[in-house]
Amino acid sequence: MFNLLKKVLGKTNDAIKEVAPKKRKKVSKEEFEDILLEADVNYDLIERLLETLPETINKVQAFNSLISVFQYKADFKHSKETPFVEMIIGVNGAGKTTTISKLAYLYQRQGKKVILGAGDTFRAAAIEQLTRWANKLEIPIIATQQGHDPSAVVYDTIESAIAKNYDHVIIDTAGRLHTQVNLSEELKKMIRIANKAKEGSPHRKMLILDGTQGSSSINQAKAFNEMIGIDGIIITKLDGTAKGGSVLSIADELKMPIFYIGTGEQPEDLIPFKANEYINTILDEIFI
Repeated sequence: MFNLLKKVLGKTNDAIKEVAPKKRKKVSKEEFEDILLEADVNYDLIERLLETLPETINKVQAFNSLISVFQYKADFKHSKETPFVEMIIGVNGAGKTTTISKLAYLYQRQGKKVILGAGDTFRAAAIEQLTRWANKLEIPIIATQQGHDPSAVVYDTIESAIAKNYDHVIIDTAGRLHTQVNLSEELKKMIRIANKAKEGSPHRKMLILDGTQGSSSINQAKAFNEMIGIDGIIITKLDGTAKGGSVLSIADELKMPIFYIGTGEQPEDLIPFKANEYINTILDEIFI
């Protein structure tokens, strides 16, 4: 896991090396500030983290400071309900469809039966892309034509899952934040219809954040959370950016559970997020 995380955070660590080219036992407070800024950690958060640190910082002190960001009460929603219904949310281009395929593949490997719902009926490309993944993974999918009511897809997918004893339902949603009012009403309706199809669902609303957006993705997250309430986060594309420190900013601002990190384009490229491993992977580039 460490080696994989090191690869994912490769560009972030390369950026850190430009500020701190040699590993040492201690770094100055000013140098640690520059390192965190280079990794795209929010400036206000950096100032708070530095408040408790001495003028020269060792690895243990740096770890204790950074891990404090994750010391909030996060509700990692799990449910024994069958089917377990998840709604996948996020702006277009964040990696929703690919992440759905990764989650489906993860559940498949656990021996679970999965069905997909192509609830982004706003874009024909979204339906086609999800259908391709479903075919590749040999997973059933409920899909309709572009422009049809996404709530009907939600209802039919959950109904089918109940009738055929599926363990997991994963539903895609539209992500056009520039028409926020329409999207908000659409998502709220999809949630109401999910609850009609199976009381208590969706059991988890997962937000996909694009790691290449860095700290700017926080505003997207807040917008979706205000619309419908988010239960957890999956961060994608961290392997393609030097903004890996934004995970700290995201955790600090949103105080939501981060479930997974996407590590590439293939269905197997998804790892559980562990805060201590994430922090150690960054600090290993700075300290001996």
